[in-house]
Amino acid sequence: MSNTRTRFAPSPTGFMHIGNLRTAIFEYLVAKHNNGKFILRIEDTDQVRKVEGATKFIYDTLKLCDIKIDEGPENPGDVGPYVQSDRKDIYKEYALKLVELGEAYYCFCTEDRLDTLRKMYDEKKQAFKYDRNCLNLSKEEIENNLKNNVPYVIRQKMPTSGISSFNDVVYGEIKVSNDILEDQILLKSDGFPTYNFANVIDDHLMGITHVIRGNEYLSQTPKYNLLYKAFGWEAPTYIHVPMVLGEDGNKLSKRNGDASFMDLYNDGYLPEAIVNYLVLLGWSPKDNKEIFTMEELIKDFDPARISKSPSIYDVKKLGWVNSHYIKKLSDEELFNITFPHLKRYYDVSNKDNTWIMTLINLYKDELRYGKEIVELAKMFFEEEYCLDEECIEFMKQEGTDEVISSFKKEIELIGDWSIDNITQAINNVKEKTGFKGKMLYMPIRIKTTGFMHGPELAKTIYLFGYEKIINRLGK
Repeated sequence: MSNTRTRFAPSPTGFMHIGNLRTAIFEYLVAKHNNGKFILRIEDTDQVRKVEGATKFIYDTLKLCDIKIDEGPENPGDVGPYVQSDRKDIYKEYALKLVELGEAYYCFCTEDRLDTLRKMYDEKKQAFKYDRNCLNLSKEEIENNLKNNVPYVIRQKMPTSGISSFNDVVYGEIKVSNDILEDQILLKSDGFPTYNFANVIDDHLMGITHVIRGNEYLSQTPKYNLLYKAFGWEAPTYIHVPMVLGEDGNKLSKRNGDASFMDLYNDGYLPEAIVNYLVLLGWSPKDNKEIFTMEELIKDFDPARISKSPSIYDVKKLGWVNSHYIKKLSDEELFNITFPHLKRYYDVSNKDNTWIMTLINLYKDELRYGKEIVELAKMFFEEEYCLDEECIEFMKQEGTDEVISSFKKEIELIGDWSIDNITQAINNVKEKTGFKGKMLYMPIRIKTTGFMHGPELAKTIYLFGYEKIINRLGK
């Protein structure tokens, strides 16, 4: 199946949101599983919402996610242009061909007339449907209007009876009664195609074999197939995927302030972890495996295992997946996703690299994303602390004063401030006082850090520094 061709066709309206990226990943996996090609096409027919530089965002995002574009605006093949606004002449040519075939017609209705029609349908509480006012205009009327530059759109002539059906890989057979299909606009009065029309023309001319998109387009697909049929073209394989919903049950969207890929990336989530997590939103592998490399995903991906139900975007689960990838990072990689956040929130100008890497590595096993280091490491950048009730009660126990007094003496004897020497000091307290377990470690931790629990004690004490520890032990 090396002739498999899929396409990702985003609008250039800014950063890529999570639902959009998941669709791109599914499209990429379908193509690569079959040794096929993955095409990027930019759908900029909505010129009002177009954002400058958005195409570069899309390229940058896909590159970070290890999704290789085989053909697109920046690396064209032989079926371009790959930007819809550069294809206007192509759409007009095919719209006129449909008029010639009797499958579409010129519509010269004014906006005022259409508004009146819409109000009429609203009053009847019915879905709007164009009344075919221009369907049977004579050749002379049409030619006269065109000669006088009367604005027009081109509408698709829909069948008024019978059933249109198609098979979807996820949802099975879908049937729609033709009498509910409106004569949709194919070419707008500004010469730009509608989304529905441009998609069909582009997908056919670009040789797209598999169309993967959100299930909100299920009801539109019979219209697409009628266009394929009108031209005598073979329709592609359809794979409609369920929506990704936020934890509040609403569809994820940039407008609702939901995270885009770049938001997550800038917060220190790793692209390979984001890809891994997004694939699991709505797709289930044969076994219950949850951590995949891109190569494993390509090998194992089967679109028939995509769920019909919406998926809930769970940032906690994303954090869990991301933490698996963080644990495998080198010191340099870990530094790169955490240090910029530390530097932004705290004064680290007087800290050397050894101190910073000790701090970062202290939390490596519990870190879910880079920016989380800011909250986890907060105690190292605060001068004072307040004990909670539980700590105060614990410190009233017999023996805690003895442990603290002994530890202070051991710390004062340390020549070289190192983790090994601090560990030795704790062991000396154990030998001299006879206390062990929580009666040894907890009093020291509470007195030095202000918390009952925390990361490795000797490293924590080392990071606070000799002066601060002596000061706290003396209080």
